[in-house]
Amino acid sequence: MKTFYNVYAICAFAAIGGGLFGFDISSMSGVLGTNAYKNYFNYPSGTRQGGITASMPAGSLVGALASSFIADRLSRRSAIQIAAAIWIVGSIFQAASNGVALLCFGRVVSGISIGIASAMVPVYQSEIAPKEIRGRVVSLQQWAITWGILIQYFIQYGSSFVGGGPKAPNQGTAAFRIPWGIQAIPGVILLVGLFFFPYSPRWLASKDRWEEALTVLAHLHGGGDLNHPKVLAEYKEIEDALRFEREVAETSFAALAKPRILKRVLLGMSIQMWSQLCGMNIMMYYVVFIMRGAGIADELLTASVQYIINVALTLPAIIWLDKVGRRPALLVGSALMMSFLFISGALQGAYGHKNPDKTDKDISWVIGKEHASVSKAIVACSYLFVASFATTWGPTSWTYPSEIFPSKVRAKAVSLSTAANWTWNCILAFAVPPLLWSINWKMYMIFGAFNGAALVHMFLTAPETKGKTLEEMDDVFDSGIPAWKTRATTSRLDQLTHDIETGEVKVSHGNTTTVTKG
Repeated sequence: MKTFYNVYAICAFAAIGGGLFGFDISSMSGVLGTNAYKNYFNYPSGTRQGGITASMPAGSLVGALASSFIADRLSRRSAIQIAAAIWIVGSIFQAASNGVALLCFGRVVSGISIGIASAMVPVYQSEIAPKEIRGRVVSLQQWAITWGILIQYFIQYGSSFVGGGPKAPNQGTAAFRIPWGIQAIPGVILLVGLFFFPYSPRWLASKDRWEEALTVLAHLHGGGDLNHPKVLAEYKEIEDALRFEREVAETSFAALAKPRILKRVLLGMSIQMWSQLCGMNIMMYYVVFIMRGAGIADELLTASVQYIINVALTLPAIIWLDKVGRRPALLVGSALMMSFLFISGALQGAYGHKNPDKTDKDISWVIGKEHASVSKAIVACSYLFVASFATTWGPTSWTYPSEIFPSKVRAKAVSLSTAANWTWNCILAFAVPPLLWSINWKMYMIFGAFNGAALVHMFLTAPETKGKTLEEMDDVFDSGIPAWKTRATTSRLDQLTHDIETGEVKVSHGNTTTVTKG
């Protein structure tokens, strides 16, 4: 079977696993405004709708926690394939839903898939990619999420016109069954396609499959040349790191609890937590409600612009993340999102009023038609908020946790970080509908404050990691330099590559590596 070794192709294809999450987000947000969904599921609102939405991240929490055991035992690639198979099953259950119970069950199953994929896709990408483009290719995970949101939203938008359109009193169930069934297709593509891509070289090395690891490294970074200086340098870095970890002779669970690693685990979990508490996924899940509350007539179409912005502005972040760095992205992103949420909340608080439509069970606070300019400003803030997330926290929140851990604990630590994401995703998906109803515009102030807290937290605790190999992260975090004083510096891999090229260091590969200095 032919194996493809182009790093961009590997990481872009694996990112389809991130796209599954995007498909789920808009498969739910797109149906909320259709009578087909409301009629068939008996007008779910408040905690009932929150429960339906939260069932997916609840499953994702389970999947994220289980992912490391699958990935360490069977490989990162196999874990993603298992996630794809589970996704297909979950999509079938959702499309066949005969009530809220089966819908929630299908979303839990799909959630397990998303939890596994969202944890292991960045790990697989980071272990495949060279340090110079690691941020760029891991960011493809976030870009795939945005594409999944956009593609499924327009599938849903098109399906909403089935049976007379979203406002038709007796719209048929095909309006939601079609998009929920179609979302199985990317799962099939991911499951089959990954057979044509390699295992992670670092996972192969951890299983003492050194010849295979060297071969993969050679094809990834040396054009197939087993003796390429860069390949030999990376091979030696991986071997030295694994030898040190084995000499310490700790279990991966014991290593997680050590203060020097626990600090990183808490940082990774915090980044994923703040990526939820910033309010972005709420803007995605419930954008239809937000637009309706702002007094927008065609909320489905207006919301679609938000999804297009999310896709378009994630691309610049992919390009510049390895140039500018992770730390500026986190700090600038938090400041901008905080600002736009405070402005939006203030406008709604100053110009809004209680919803006079007593039959509307979703929105309790609206902007009147007499304040059309205010409505436009709120929509603009929503768009600018999404643009801020897409160019900063979106790609960085997946890249940073995937690169800061040692090989021995990487899968387990990233699974814990991702579990934090899904824990808060679940809480917010369940809590936001009643919050929108009970405190309305004040909710924006709460999420704005969360962004302010994230800004301070990241300033104090998140060092710069760009330009370093995965094996050099111990140097970054154990140097004793405060996070706000860290700067991108030269990687020791570059010096080692130079020494091998000039013959000062000789590396012989096989079952062992020997090093001699001339």
